[in-house]
Amino acid sequence: MEQQLFGAFVAIVVGVGACALYYFASNMVLDMALPFRKGGARAVRNQKLASVVRPWLFLLPAILILGVYLVYPVIDSVRLSLFDRAGENFVGFQNYVWAVNDDEFRQSIFNNVLWLVVVPALSTFFGLVIAFLTDRIWWGNIAKTLIFMPMAISFVGASVIWKFIYDYRSEGSTQIGLLNAIVQGIGLEPQAWITIPFWNNFFLMVILIWIQTGFAMVILSAALRGISEETIEAAIIDGAKGWQLFFYIMVPQIWGTIAVVWTTITITVLKVFDIVLAMTNGQWDTQVLANLMFDWMFRGGGDFGRGATIAIVIMLAVVPIMIWNIRRANAEMEGR
Repeated sequence: MEQQLFGAFVAIVVGVGACALYYFASNMVLDMALPFRKGGARAVRNQKLASVVRPWLFLLPAILILGVYLVYPVIDSVRLSLFDRAGENFVGFQNYVWAVNDDEFRQSIFNNVLWLVVVPALSTFFGLVIAFLTDRIWWGNIAKTLIFMPMAISFVGASVIWKFIYDYRSEGSTQIGLLNAIVQGIGLEPQAWITIPFWNNFFLMVILIWIQTGFAMVILSAALRGISEETIEAAIIDGAKGWQLFFYIMVPQIWGTIAVVWTTITITVLKVFDIVLAMTNGQWDTQVLANLMFDWMFRGGGDFGRGATIAIVIMLAVVPIMIWNIRRANAEMEGR
């Protein structure tokens, strides 16, 4: 433990030190290459040129890292998707044809669609309702803190917690799972919840909804507080009730923020991996695209072609949503 802490400390010190040294040295080199302190027309020209170059010096490390860890993997994944399992022989679009005709791939697509329909909708709805209600009670900040806490837990950690909730023991054994204990307490038969096909997907979705509701609540609470008090007071004077005030006055004014929260959670859902891996490992018809990609890429000897093909499918699903999300967020910022 001490060795790990020491290693982390050294990595932070070296990383921060290296960044500071780079920025200091790059600025010094730029000032030496384009001197402008002596005055004159050339100095003015050097100063203008330096002001253009300097931001790129700051951006260069990030651009290089993005190029190595984002752009290159995308290009190589596209290449691998056109090759065989070993990544050596060109097979064209055969991997994509396989994907369309494969039952497990279609099952994964169906499960992903289920996640996309349920998780963003419920997370955003619960976050919005909780944000509205907690702003009107004196202990609202305490409630918000408790609801936001799952955001601090990793997906694997959250899965372990919910695995205990869904835990099932054979007949005659004491049920330690919270859900089965409740079911047994009201006289019903306990169930192995995460092994029930189709419905087990919803039991897994609950975990992500539990985590993402806190995120939606924080963003939407800030948006609700940005609504003009004059608008709310005018609606109350006109006789608007609580639910009318919420649905007809508040929600339309923060619809852009709701859409951004919805699409942000959608992107998370498209990449969901940890929860399914930790809870079911893709068994009992719970497989999703990210887990299927992991299986084909790294298990059973690995098939780089098919694994890369699934990765490209996930990327093609995520990128349009990301572009729309960024444009929407920029439009909101410009509107302010």
